[in-house]
Amino acid sequence: MTTARKWSTGVWVIVGILATVLLTGLSLVTVGLLGGGFTAGGPGSRSGDCAVPNLSGTVVNVTTTDMGGPMMGGGHGPWPGASMRLRADRATVEHGTVSFLVTNRGNITHEMVVLPLPDSHIVGTRAIAGDQQIDEAGNLGEASNTCGDGGGEGILPGTSGWMTVTLKPGQYELVCNLPGHYAAGMYTQLTVT
Repeated sequence: MTTARKWSTGVWVIVGILATVLLTGLSLVTVGLLGGGFTAGGPGSRSGDCAVPNLSGTVVNVTTTDMGGPMMGGGHGPWPGASMRLRADRATVEHGTVSFLVTNRGNITHEMVVLPLPDSHIVGTRAIAGDQQIDEAGNLGEASNTCGDGGGEGILPGTSGWMTVTLKPGQYELVCNLPGHYAAGMYTQLTVT
């Protein structure tokens, strides 16, 4: 590869990263303005907590957090400075019935989707489409219903959502797939034995 071609390729990589950062920021502002995702009280706000039912099987507590913008904080995204996180209280569970209790300790709306992780893949490396989301094909379910079970419009700040699934042994990726959130660092791995 010629020096000029290497330079050109490098420029396009940088342009792509900058475009992703810009679109992530715009997505977060749009979610906040249109979706009512921003709230007073900040992370850990106790207002609006949900009454969570007894969940069956092994319970994995998942916490979603953000710092209100794509470039604040120092997290675990595809580049330094990722500002959002999705963390589970355990990395391994036994196969069978698994319930996820997802608590949003951030300032904007989040969700959690369970995706199988093929052997050849690494968490956080799924392709991000032009809508700033990853492909959810093959997902096993999601917790995105404020104070409720299963899918919905997202889990509002200071509240929780939950879901129960049956998982076979393997690797799974837990993600928030709202626009820009995966790129900002909202993913973690779960191993099922």
